[in-house]
Amino acid sequence: MKVLIVKVSALGDIVHALPVLAHLHAAAPDVIVDWLVEESFAPLLEGHPLLHKIVRLDTRRWRKQGTFPAVRGSLGVIRQLRREHYDIVLDLQGNSKSGIFTRLSGAAERFGFDGSQAREWPNLLATNRKVKISAENHHISSRYLQIARAALPGATNVSLCGPLPVKADAAKTIATLLDEFGLTRGNFLVAHYGTTWETKLWPLDHWIELVRTLVIESGKQVVLTWGNAKEKHAAERMAEACEGRAVLWPRGSLQELVALLAAARLVIGADTGPVHIAAAVGTATVSIFRVTDSRRNGPPGDEHIRLQAPMECSPCLSKSCERDGECGASISVAEVLDAVIRLLQGAQS
Repeated sequence: MKVLIVKVSALGDIVHALPVLAHLHAAAPDVIVDWLVEESFAPLLEGHPLLHKIVRLDTRRWRKQGTFPAVRGSLGVIRQLRREHYDIVLDLQGNSKSGIFTRLSGAAERFGFDGSQAREWPNLLATNRKVKISAENHHISSRYLQIARAALPGATNVSLCGPLPVKADAAKTIATLLDEFGLTRGNFLVAHYGTTWETKLWPLDHWIELVRTLVIESGKQVVLTWGNAKEKHAAERMAEACEGRAVLWPRGSLQELVALLAAARLVIGADTGPVHIAAAVGTATVSIFRVTDSRRNGPPGDEHIRLQAPMECSPCLSKSCERDGECGASISVAEVLDAVIRLLQGAQS
């Protein structure tokens, strides 16, 4: 049996979909699973032992080149999908773009969200097995698993985190860098400021105070990660406040980020891809949620602490808000610091 997973973006959402791989192989050990994903996120899945093939989209590059290259690129991917003769497609994206590839894949059974959960209504035209998500499956990974279980039933008990293996060459690179920075595996914290929405961000002055307290007052080894120029500037501000004693990590590949987070003792961040990656590789996390729902998106389990903004309107899913400053300040540095200390003490015991 051949199954195609359609989950093209974004980074955190792809990580949330990884438990589907574990379920499919537990329910049907001889299953062959491919994954349709955007090129920029494909490295996360490369070499995954539960995947047969990664089918890549490069819609960002195609759009830059113009309408004709975008159409040509999409048709090329569709032809590639049809040659595979998939038995089942699992559309875990639920939008119009994913629906195009799901509908034209040639698969006889195409599973996806029903009208109450699909992100864009045209997606409903692409699937012929619409799954109603039950109320108890509130976490996003549970929702993806419900679709997978509708396609391949089975009483499999899989974790809501991962599986996400660390590539050996990436682990070797990270081990070398840790030695250069004087860091010990399993003895440093990672702080990641950035996330995709402005309204998800925790205030930079809070970050600066938190990291300074951890480094200067508590003597912790802290690594500052970043993914773009704005995040690098924020990380530099935090490093300056720590008198150069925090490590501004050099940006590397996505696989190297996975290896770094796997080597950390604890990761701190908002609702962002690196936090979800950390949970998938078994690293404890403290996550800060403002406009998104920590019960839906946050890493589950006792080794993770999820802090939700106490605003009466949270989670609101707003990408802009006149109360943004108030919301950001509603989660204090003391709360985050307390969560970090509790998890570190738990690890020691």
